[in-house]
Amino acid sequence: MSSLILLLPNAAVGPSTEFDYVVTSDGRSVGDRASAPAALLPRPSGAGAEVVAVVPLSALSWHLVDLPKGVSASSPRLRAVLEGLLEDRLLDEPEALHFAVQPHAKAGAPVWVAVCERQWLRDAVHALEAVERPISRIVPEFTPDDPPTLCAIGEPESATLVQTGKDGVLALPLAPQALALLPALPDGTRRVAEPGVAALAEQLLQHPVELQQPAERWLQAAQSGWDLAQSEFASSNRARALKRLTGLWADVLRSPQWRPARWGALLLVVANLLGLNAWAWKERSALQAKRDAVRRVLTTTFPQVKVVVDAPLQMEKEVALLRQSAGATSGRDLEAMLGALASVTPLLQPPGAIEYVGGELRLKGLAATPEDARGLAETLRGRGYAADLRGDTLVVTAQEAP
Repeated sequence: MSSLILLLPNAAVGPSTEFDYVVTSDGRSVGDRASAPAALLPRPSGAGAEVVAVVPLSALSWHLVDLPKGVSASSPRLRAVLEGLLEDRLLDEPEALHFAVQPHAKAGAPVWVAVCERQWLRDAVHALEAVERPISRIVPEFTPDDPPTLCAIGEPESATLVQTGKDGVLALPLAPQALALLPALPDGTRRVAEPGVAALAEQLLQHPVELQQPAERWLQAAQSGWDLAQSEFASSNRARALKRLTGLWADVLRSPQWRPARWGALLLVVANLLGLNAWAWKERSALQAKRDAVRRVLTTTFPQVKVVVDAPLQMEKEVALLRQSAGATSGRDLEAMLGALASVTPLLQPPGAIEYVGGELRLKGLAATPEDARGLAETLRGRGYAADLRGDTLVVTAQEAP
């Protein structure tokens, strides 16, 4: 993937405005660096690619406030609360400014607020969207974070010394007269400078400095947790989250570092498919073996059966034919049913009529109560029959074998 990190110009943005930019392929190393109008900016590509806008030092002011309890970074009342807290500290009307609070801001605790001109930021965002370079994040060039750092930037004729730390962002001219305004610095404070002002910074600070290109500073700013795209500029937060998720998924599908995981997932799916198919084949084989065993029992017991269609039903029919030929009765015959009825509790009175059709015995004209019928049914159930009282008719049938 590649990401485009660009510095917003501290001036009105128009179609011909040039943006200083740097392209990074991994978010850590500096690639191409140049300046170009918005329409000619390189287009980031690949999974997880994004456009990060860096707000320059001179375009931001920093203010430390205490958020009232009940007000968080996602509260709809946040802007109104910030306007009330900062009204006496601002040089412009609050309606003309954009406010952004620090990451993970908590109510009832000191919170840093970054303030910039709203229309200037809106014009920059719209100019980039117009050329299909929508901004994914907006980050400040310097942030009030620990550990403290001194950074010399600019040209020798107009160099600036920037101190960052938990006490805020302080910008002073890189001149001997301004050094007295610097607060005391702890030992080990990092000192960096752009190559053009490195010699001047070492001379004034009386300390070696670490060289840092502007592009490296912008790249470092893009890695911070700050995002000034809040309030009206946060309308794409959900889209950005979806884009990051989509980018991560695309990384999983295409990035070389995910290749072992992809192969592992593929092998796992193939192994599961093979296992499911093997299990299904085994179950089908077991079921077919049972069917073949039933067919063998039928054809062995009754050799005259040449074609097996429904082995259990055909076997039942053949057994019935054998019983009939031998003169034996079955539980479905009339004699067996009447014998079962005669052996149980006598009925209240003899039935008025008896009907027997297709293995179903009907005794009509019984003066039996539902309680008597239930007792009779329980007794007949133990003998293999089902009894059901329908009005004054008792219906008796042989139960199916389980």
